Amino acid sequence: MASITDNQGTEQKTILPTVRSLRLYRWMAMVLALVAAVVCVVLMLQTDAWSGAVLAAVALGLAANVGLALVTLVPDARNAQARLLSEMMGQSREGQMVTGREGQVLFMNGTGESFFGSNWQDANLARLSGEDGGVAQTLQRLQADALSGVSGHDEIRLTLSNGEVHGLEIRAHPIGDPVDKVAWYLAEATARQELREVLRSEQALLTDFLDNAPVGFFSVDQAGQFVLSNNTLAGWLGYRPDELAAGQDLHSVVVGDWTALLPGQGDGDTAAEIEGEGPSTRNFNITFQARNGDEFRAQVTQSVVGDASQGEARTRSVVRNLSREQARRSALQTAERRFREFFEHAPVAVLLLDADGVIQEANTTFASLLPQGETAVSHSLYDFVRADDREPVAGHLQAAWDDKPSSGPLEVALFEGPQQRQMELYASGMTDAGGGISGLLLHLIDTTTQRNLEIQFAQSQKMQAVGQLAGGVAHDFNNLLTAMIGHCDLLLLRARPGDETFPDIMQVKQNANRAANLVRQLLAFSRQQTLRPKVLSLTDVLAELTHLVRRLIGENIELRIEHGRDLGLVKVDQGQFEQVVINLAVNARDAMAGGGALEISTANISLQESRNLGHDLIKPDEYVMVEIRDTGKGIKKEDLGRIFEPFFTTKQQGSGSGSGTGLGLSTVFGIVKQTGGYIFPVSEMDVGTTFSIYLPRYIPTADDVATEREEEDERPKDLTGKGKILLVEDEEAVRMFAARALRNKGYTVLEADCGEAALECFNDQNADIDLLVSDVVMPQMDGPTLVREVRATRPDLKVIFISGYAEDAFRRNLDPDSEFELLPKPFSLKQLAGRVKDVIGS
Repeated sequence: MASITDNQGTEQKTILPTVRSLRLYRWMAMVLALVAAVVCVVLMLQTDAWSGAVLAAVALGLAANVGLALVTLVPDARNAQARLLSEMMGQSREGQMVTGREGQVLFMNGTGESFFGSNWQDANLARLSGEDGGVAQTLQRLQADALSGVSGHDEIRLTLSNGEVHGLEIRAHPIGDPVDKVAWYLAEATARQELREVLRSEQALLTDFLDNAPVGFFSVDQAGQFVLSNNTLAGWLGYRPDELAAGQDLHSVVVGDWTALLPGQGDGDTAAEIEGEGPSTRNFNITFQARNGDEFRAQVTQSVVGDASQGEARTRSVVRNLSREQARRSALQTAERRFREFFEHAPVAVLLLDADGVIQEANTTFASLLPQGETAVSHSLYDFVRADDREPVAGHLQAAWDDKPSSGPLEVALFEGPQQRQMELYASGMTDAGGGISGLLLHLIDTTTQRNLEIQFAQSQKMQAVGQLAGGVAHDFNNLLTAMIGHCDLLLLRARPGDETFPDIMQVKQNANRAANLVRQLLAFSRQQTLRPKVLSLTDVLAELTHLVRRLIGENIELRIEHGRDLGLVKVDQGQFEQVVINLAVNARDAMAGGGALEISTANISLQESRNLGHDLIKPDEYVMVEIRDTGKGIKKEDLGRIFEPFFTTKQQGSGSGSGTGLGLSTVFGIVKQTGGYIFPVSEMDVGTTFSIYLPRYIPTADDVATEREEEDERPKDLTGKGKILLVEDEEAVRMFAARALRNKGYTVLEADCGEAALECFNDQNADIDLLVSDVVMPQMDGPTLVREVRATRPDLKVIFISGYAEDAFRRNLDPDSEFELLPKPFSLKQLAGRVKDVIGS
């Protein structure tokens, strides 16, 4: 403000002498004219008329000359002063201009023209402001203040015609009395404004940094009153900074001795001089109390400035919130512990890789996949990847390094050989503080079990299809064999042992019976046979089975069968037991690709011997043991405990020679357990494998003896009977044999080749039919459907099903309480006649 006043005084000293001189000359001329006029009047009054006239004329002439001289002198002086003033204003470094009451521009010097342009003659303040409303508002305000007699100044940012932006300092002063003009002075202020803006920006940054720093700042005077504080400390205490500075002191926020924090106080127990920073810097451990009563421990580092003796000392204090730091450390430790627990106990394998593909971290799930004693850390990932998968893995990892969108998991195999695991590999980049990728995070999901299940399901589907095919083939063969055996029986009724054709007929029947046994084994394979446990001698069963086993194992393997003396009886389903032997024989054959020996032996195991076997699972009892021993390559120790698992196989999976489904031994185990027995494997690599089967020894009851005698007799000698039988069979050869056989035994037989024909015949002969003998599987209406229809009107009608399928295959199509008899195909004439007589007579 002082500079503005000084400049104003200088300008006024330059202009005011000229104005005063002009005014003085005008007054002098007027006074001289007046004096001349008075003199003329006096002379006219005191002299005579002539002389008075002469004197008056002289006086007037003198006055006129003086006035003329003065009038001539005044304009010359005015022009000289104007030229001087214009030259001085034109040479000024400041922009100068004069505006009238309406804001019109009356004058502008060259410097002013450099700011506003040279076309100012018809301009006003609004035009000079351009399109900047702020500039126009400032100029109008200064103009109004000056016209009211008040000088003013301000700064503006003005955009020149060439596009440059300049900062200007503007001063406006009133002119005239009364004021009717405004004098303007314009000074360049661009550099000063830019410097001020830089300082303001830096101050704002510093203030923002201090206010939002992770530590608190405060200053107090000698009375403990807050002078200033930052937002951080104020927030911890529950105040705003202006609230602390407006009357709060240390006493209201410090728990305990707060005076030690005052400037100039002594070194109490809480203070410790910081080494290397001088005696004026101290360190305190104190407790602050927030507005809401919460307390927190803090470390205060303090220095003192100012003269304490003059009462001008102030503190500069930095506050670390120890409670918050401890909470943050605890939270970080908790988060790290949780992450570590998640990392280590994740159900999937997790790896951290560096840029070279070297494993930096591996969780326990991945470690569990490694052989005992091996570690993954510091090893390349490719050390564990199957050779064929390394190139795809490299591409997958590179895509993660390049931060490309993932196309999903990569199927990859880890390890080679028996330990191989199928995995799904997921890769993602780990970003560092700068946003770049510093490593890779890998998740590997073990899909080995899933893949095996998929393979097993496919094998199961294949086996089911094969089983259905085998069952269908067996059913068709049973029809053929039934016709063959039945017609042989019909021929034998008319033939005598001495006839020439008798041996031929017997030979056909014997071979048909052998074929029936093969079909029964085929049904056992397809699991479609009717399971009927009965008392058996394993010696007889193995003797019958020898033929088939020898064909299965081939000529390069020697078959030795050793029967135990006085072998006990067992109660098992013969077909199931034969399946056990066949499966084990086939496995032995596959283990002896280059030839060898297969030995099947039997023996009795007494109660005491069962206790000495060393198998805790075996209940002490009497058993019949069957041992199947081969001289093959053996089973690995690690596989021996899994061989009975469903679908587990040590063979190559597939459909080729030597391949396995993993169903054989699991079926064997299930059959043995179902009969109440036990099976144990013993194997030695390159020596061979032995399977020991222990079946409970069966002591026959009186009923068993009677049943056995009946079976030996096959049927009662008198197989004739009476009654009306409805025979339903779509296979003509079987129907023809059965009808002839039953008529031969005295029965009246009504024949039907399908279910619909049988139902029509039944409706005609309802009351007279004593027995329904029906095939199970027939076109359109099958046997179970036919039975439901006829029993709707004859619930007590007796039924015999004849079928090559197992009872379970059609039992579900009947009512749960439905009663019927089953005669499996193939059957002989005696078996058919005997079963019919038993059912009708029951």
